[in-house]
Amino acid sequence: MTDELLVIRCQLGEREAFAELVRDWHPVVERYVGRMLGRSDDDVVQEIWLAVFRGLPGLRQPDRFAPWFYVVARRAVMNQLREQYRRPESEPVGDPLEADEADGVVDRETLARALAALPAREREVLMLFYLEDLPVGVCAQICDVPVGTVKSRLNRARKLLHLELVRKGYQA
Repeated sequence: MTDELLVIRCQLGEREAFAELVRDWHPVVERYVGRMLGRSDDDVVQEIWLAVFRGLPGLRQPDRFAPWFYVVARRAVMNQLREQYRRPESEPVGDPLEADEADGVVDRETLARALAALPAREREVLMLFYLEDLPVGVCAQICDVPVGTVKSRLNRARKLLHLELVRKGYQA
């Protein structure tokens, strides 16, 4: 069943349609939150689903669910990031990446940590474009910026990610 049809059924008050929408999109939202915050956060995920539940009746273009969903998720993540930046930073407890790694291969943990080290804007466009496989135009809608800005953020993000991986010992 398509997202558009599920959204319409949700708007008509079908509880099972919303449950199906959650089943389909929950892994996506957990992955997005985890990558953007550098850790999983059930409170933020729950906040996103609450906002989706409240906002679905007002969604005028059900065929535009995916970009709208990411905008809702982005808003919740950015609120959490703002809250994090207000708190004082804790001391890091050593570098856990000092383990042996195969030359020329970036493992998931190293890549996740390198992504987490990027500024939020650059990390976001990398995730949306490469990991969520969204077109540049949709990324621009989600981030509420022009397409050219997304392209320049992607370019900067790739460079920053490369530098971060080299800093962590990855040799390209």
